[in-house]
Amino acid sequence: MAILRLLMQDSRKTLNEIGAEVGLSSTACWTRIKRLESEGVIRRYTVDVNPARLGYRDSVIVQLTLESHTDETLYEFGRILATIPEVMEAYLVSGDYDYYIRLAVRDTRDYERLLRERLYKIPGIRHSKSHFVLRTMKEASLAPV
Repeated sequence: MAILRLLMQDSRKTLNEIGAEVGLSSTACWTRIKRLESEGVIRRYTVDVNPARLGYRDSVIVQLTLESHTDETLYEFGRILATIPEVMEAYLVSGDYDYYIRLAVRDTRDYERLLRERLYKIPGIRHSKSHFVLRTMKEASLAPV
């Protein structure tokens, strides 16, 4: 878990740096990292981009209900959501709504444009409810013990 914790803090660390911190050779670190990748613990390596620095200063949580819940409807809805770059996360959930979606938008006008031009053009949306995020209290990946 120490290797994983170090990679989560800075995935650009070299094998030599990781090895020095955990007391293993770089070869042993490489072997363990490859095992974590093959077991699906490490899914990908990516860059953590700050949306506000790119002009996307607001986040909106949208709750959506669909008219139908057939496999085809759910598949098509998910496929279309995946093509919208402002969609940061999308969850099919239980409860009063079918989906919780987190969007990155520039401002309220940008959100209104996104609703009109993209979201409300997806067939089968029955109802939506939106919440602008005022402040992010915590945002993190799973931190292993």
